[in-house]
Amino acid sequence: MPSVTQSAPVGAGLPLTVSRKGGFAGFDDQVLISTDGVATVSSRGKETLRCKLDPSLLTTITTAAEKVDWASLVATKPSTRHPDDMIVAVSANGKTARLEDPKLKPLAAPVSKLLTEAAIPPGKLCTKL
Repeated sequence: MPSVTQSAPVGAGLPLTVSRKGGFAGFDDQVLISTDGVATVSSRGKETLRCKLDPSLLTTITTAAEKVDWASLVATKPSTRHPDDMIVAVSANGKTARLEDPKLKPLAAPVSKLLTEAAIPPGKLCTKL
């Protein structure tokens, strides 16, 4: 009789790195979220800073990261597909994928919120340390 196996996440998903590169505006941003909820934010032409993520956003990101089957992702660096392509990528557990990868679907909304409301520049959902 065949057995059914479920894919399990490799880890909890944190630390997690979100990067945004390219696009018409020439983004070059990176947010590293550590296990304690501190985000290290770097953006081209700006000073790198650290901030504490709002607990509700951190919980949402952590929960979403735990839903991703990291073991099934292939460890490849996302590349541009066309001129002005904006790559939003997420890295965790030694794997990196574009945010639009169907396997990262649980992270789509929380990462978008992170990039727009929390970290770049530090906003209402990330308190500067």
